[in-house]
Amino acid sequence: MSSNELDKNGYRRALGCFATGVAIATTVDKCGKKSGMTISSFNSVSLDPPLVLWSIDRESNNFEAFIEAEHFAVHVLTADQKSICERFAGRGTDKFEGLDCTEGVARSPILPDYSAVFECETEHRYDGGDHVILVGRVLKFDDRETDPLIFYRGHYLK
Repeated sequence: MSSNELDKNGYRRALGCFATGVAIATTVDKCGKKSGMTISSFNSVSLDPPLVLWSIDRESNNFEAFIEAEHFAVHVLTADQKSICERFAGRGTDKFEGLDCTEGVARSPILPDYSAVFECETEHRYDGGDHVILVGRVLKFDDRETDPLIFYRGHYLK
């Protein structure tokens, strides 16, 4: 069966069987404007060297900022951060308004709250169909040892 014959809604539902953590990726674009988005495709790749990956939809409003970025940060959200997850999943608003972010490696915005954060240098960009897979070399990380936000079958778990 070719991918054109797959039931795309059914395929999406089946993928939802795999529980994922929820994260926010942040960077600054070439003009220095903060950019951020909610992601669920985050994964570890390697311990040595320390590599992580996530993917970005080619149709994302943030696509250009992240594709051109040499650095980015990935924030694993805490179990009580549904509202920030939804804020960064939306379009058309200043997602950073009212947030007391600090500057991380190469000025990537670091959110004030998270379970863990990984500050990365872009190592590779790979074609992934309607997405591009970004691989980052972790330069710095912080683990606050809190429970993460989990997403499963279209809902948050607690």
